[in-house]
Amino acid sequence: MQRICVIGGSRYFGKLLVERLQTAGHQVTVINRGSTPPPTGVEHLVVDRDDEAALTATLDARTFDVVVDQVCYTPVQAAIAARVFAGRTRRHVMTSTIEVYDPATAALPPVPSGSLVSEQSVDPTTWQVAMDLPWHDDAYRDAHYAEGKRQAEAVLAQAGGFAFASVRSAHVLGGGAREFTGRLAHYTGHVTRGEEITVHAKALPTVFIHYEELADLLVWATAADFTGPVNACSDDPLDVHDLAEIVAAQAGREAVYRTVPAGEDASPFSFDRHYAMSNARAKQLGFSFSRTTDWLPDAVAETLAAPATPHA
Repeated sequence: MQRICVIGGSRYFGKLLVERLQTAGHQVTVINRGSTPPPTGVEHLVVDRDDEAALTATLDARTFDVVVDQVCYTPVQAAIAARVFAGRTRRHVMTSTIEVYDPATAALPPVPSGSLVSEQSVDPTTWQVAMDLPWHDDAYRDAHYAEGKRQAEAVLAQAGGFAFASVRSAHVLGGGAREFTGRLAHYTGHVTRGEEITVHAKALPTVFIHYEELADLLVWATAADFTGPVNACSDDPLDVHDLAEIVAAQAGREAVYRTVPAGEDASPFSFDRHYAMSNARAKQLGFSFSRTTDWLPDAVAETLAAPATPHA
């Protein structure tokens, strides 16, 4: 049994993570602002993680074997976590994102089309941090999501108060209405209504992961001892046409496409730039991934059957 603290953990794969940690026999503490209560038997600390004094006071003398941070979006938040949890935990696992590799958001090493991006492309131990940017502004933070995640990883990797690992998640799907972003529902809706799916002229593949698989990987990461970033994605990259055709097959309809001019936005998961991730490191460390095409049809069927309004 480990003492594990989950920051966030109120919806989607974070909620499932808490449930699976508890089922595995761990002593789990959840920290969030109280919008959703955790399962019975899980300790719940209601506090704003951005309020360093309140977080320190609420934690009191608690210590943990592992902290899993589900909601760290900026270097400012990461710096607070680094200070508060130094001496309170031996290991800190941050949920990060494929978006750290988006070449449209930073000057990154070019990756040849057809190859997959490895963790070394964004090294948090050397990435520069700018704490004086307006990270407290919601609009700025949303517009700089990828850079916020890169800098948050960098702060925690360079802090030195605990062993640090980051899990860079692919695009997360599955769970029907629990998939609150609505990106898969975008496709099921457009296909069933016969509406055009906007795509780039040369749409490049990306990678996905089922929300249950991501929760399983995070559970695995709490028990592992690796440090640094690890990519989390199912096998088999897909492009927007592959995805839409799977949706069409499940819906019993045909997908209709419209190509957008260069530089114009297209549907979710249509990419005009390449940053599909490699999962080789996680495999080398012992995690086994599914194939996207094995679970995506069922995920589409769940979304087709789900209520129109997503919920947590």
